[in-house]
Amino acid sequence: MRLTARLLVICLSLGGLPALAAPVSNLYQVREAVSSQQPEERAAALSRALDTLVLRLTGKADAAQNPALAALHKDPQQIVSQYVYEGDTLLVDFDPYSTERGLRQAGLALWGVNRPRILLWWLSDASDGSRLLGDGQAAAAPFNQAAQHRGLPLRLPLADLSEQLMGVPENFTANDPAVLREASERYAADALLAVMAREANGQWQAEWRLWLGDEREQGKVKGADQAALADAVLLAVNQRLAPRFIVAAGATSRLTVQVQGVDLARYAELQRILEPFSAQLRKVEGDTLTFAVNANAEQLRAQLGLAQLQEVPAEALPVDGSQAVTPPATEVGLTPPVEPHDKVLKFRW
Repeated sequence: MRLTARLLVICLSLGGLPALAAPVSNLYQVREAVSSQQPEERAAALSRALDTLVLRLTGKADAAQNPALAALHKDPQQIVSQYVYEGDTLLVDFDPYSTERGLRQAGLALWGVNRPRILLWWLSDASDGSRLLGDGQAAAAPFNQAAQHRGLPLRLPLADLSEQLMGVPENFTANDPAVLREASERYAADALLAVMAREANGQWQAEWRLWLGDEREQGKVKGADQAALADAVLLAVNQRLAPRFIVAAGATSRLTVQVQGVDLARYAELQRILEPFSAQLRKVEGDTLTFAVNANAEQLRAQLGLAQLQEVPAEALPVDGSQAVTPPATEVGLTPPVEPHDKVLKFRW
């Protein structure tokens, strides 16, 4: 049976659970404020846009200063597909292929488009009282803009009456976010971000905590206003998360990945998740797919975890690499069978 037909009949009766991780929309689009449309101002804005994109893709504050990027900084338009003015903003669309090629040639490891969806609980404590930020509020616009600026999929709670009642500082500064976790169950998200923002003497400062699974990150930032504060928080979050998912050159090894419980929709999701790891489909057996990848095991686990896959202990699904069958060349091309010495990681939905 040809591979396409075999995939069409892979357990189509399974009702695949949607992955929570979200592809970042407009990841390669950057907005930069401009004071005019003069060529000198446009050139400076394009350079700033490149810096913003490099930081968004690498999570490293100093990545844009890489000497190997000097040629791109001199002429960013070589990787720009288009730019337009929207009032006092220059909207720049970078070409994904040219950008990735240029940054990888500079030796930079990049974070892909598939990123954890973050549920943001933001409590503001100002002189006129405390407020819980909610989706649909006019005040939410700068937060969504900050999320796009820093390349993070963001979701805000409804901030209805029940959530407003739990919007007290104690719940936002606790090391155990039990109250927020319970309130978050109604939303589809991978990570929980709790921010306690306070205004003092015209200056805003925030204490933030991020939970992704059982791991926690935290920090403090300052900003002139809440928009600047939101950008500072999400920049810090980007820099903490990026190292978990970036595949660095030279830090990978040859791995074999088996995934159980795959239907057609999940196969498409797997292709998207495994694309940065140069995945090759090697075997289809029932609802189990076997891929060969070049990856760092921990970063691969992090990416598959975002798709709600559970790792299976090695002894639970014995693998005999010598029994692997290479599909005919007309199905997936001439690829070697899974080698017995490959490290095998096993997952299931």
